[in-house]
Amino acid sequence: MATIASSDLEQERQKTGGGLGVPSWAMAYLQAAPLFLILGFFFLLPIAMIGIVSFWDYDFAGLYPAFLTTNYIETLGSWVTWKTYLNTLKFTAIVWALTLFIGFWVAYFLAFHIRRTSTQMILFLVCTVPFMTSNIIRMISWIPVLGRNGLVNSTLIEMGLIPRPIEWLLYSDFAVVLAMVHLYTLFMVTPIFNTLMRVDRSLFEAARDAGASGWQILWNVVIPLAKPGIAIGSIFVVTLVMADFSTVQVMSGGQSASIALMMKNQMSLLQYPAAAANAVVLLIIVLLMVAAILRIVDIRKEL
Repeated sequence: MATIASSDLEQERQKTGGGLGVPSWAMAYLQAAPLFLILGFFFLLPIAMIGIVSFWDYDFAGLYPAFLTTNYIETLGSWVTWKTYLNTLKFTAIVWALTLFIGFWVAYFLAFHIRRTSTQMILFLVCTVPFMTSNIIRMISWIPVLGRNGLVNSTLIEMGLIPRPIEWLLYSDFAVVLAMVHLYTLFMVTPIFNTLMRVDRSLFEAARDAGASGWQILWNVVIPLAKPGIAIGSIFVVTLVMADFSTVQVMSGGQSASIALMMKNQMSLLQYPAAAANAVVLLIIVLLMVAAILRIVDIRKEL
């Protein structure tokens, strides 16, 4: 009888939220409320404010609350804006492909060719050492290397391989892509490495026993199992490149443009509604790209 009574009491406590007089269905909402408030205040509210400002009017004197679609018409109706978006997507595609290629092989080497866990962690930490400094410092450090009188040109001229300095090494799209790959490759290495470390090594033995070659194991076993990590790394790289303006501005020498750089210039001219409209369009594009990645790969297996 005592057992039955305690069981009934426990069920009653669960229904009433642990004795607080709150129903169990409401307790779940109360537990999630702090997180919802934090996300709402620091994430949803700023986005909502940007969306509201994007419909305002403005001139050289100030901002005027209104509900106008002029900013979106000017943004989507300008060929310069479309060209800038295409240039941003070009940078995103190239940097994503290079970081994926480099990041996958680095993660593959660390996960499968380094036997000792301690050595894996040491080498992984070595990869993260450059990221302990500012992105701006690491980006600017390429200038004395790629410049007209920089290390690369000076070395090639002294070796007699080129008669004059190579101009396109710096202040070009090549320099922008190189700097971005340097800055963002670790964001691809980390999730792929984390995914590959969870792969059961017995699958490789089973594939070899079935007669699979090394490349067949890579294509049919490793890459499919690494897809969640590749998807997470791709989301990181895509969002970072789409929002980057400092690298494009510095490494291109002002000869190239991105949508984030366009918004930065608009804000420097106090054209906040126009910049907000571009921000909303950019957010929609990034969300569509992330949704496409999530449609291809189910990253819930990784989380």
